[in-house]
Amino acid sequence: TMKKRVFIIHGWGGSPKNDWISWEKSQITNMGFNVIAPQMPDTDNPQIDQWTKKLKRLIGQPQESDILIGHSIGCQVIWRFLEKLPEDQKVNKVIMVAPWFKLANLENKESWKIVAPWLETPIDFTKVKSKANSFVAFFSDNDQFVPFLENKMMIERLLAPKIVVLNKKGHFTGEDEVKELPEVLNHLL
Repeated sequence: TMKKRVFIIHGWGGSPKNDWISWEKSQITNMGFNVIAPQMPDTDNPQIDQWTKKLKRLIGQPQESDILIGHSIGCQVIWRFLEKLPEDQKVNKVIMVAPWFKLANLENKESWKIVAPWLETPIDFTKVKSKANSFVAFFSDNDQFVPFLENKMMIERLLAPKIVVLNKKGHFTGEDEVKELPEVLNHLL
């Protein structure tokens, strides 16, 4: 039988080698999945169009067993990809690490300019919600960029995911000393 596919989409400025993603990829591969963790284009200046096109090319024909894992802006890309899927296509599960609708504490004006389209271009979440069988959202209680309560309330309203709150993981990056994320593995099967 074909191995089930797992896609892991890194965050803004990230790469498949950074943070917890390479660790996650090897763990999930060992569980018997086919794991695709691409380098996303122009990672320091992410564009909605480029990133969603890249994800679309990678996934090709979505399979009912596909699992999509996103980190930060990677969650946004997954939503924007799912929103555009034709009627008869869907995936199994979406796992979101530090998903956001609102941000805080970005470094400078340039960063706010880059992220503005992601914050302002609307997403049809009724569509998104119909495109996966289940959603899981991981938040950290001290994420400096993703205000916890506000984003948690919004995601509950829009996608009604299972919510997992982890203690002191920051924005789930290497700088926050998050090099592995075993908690995600519990939600694959």
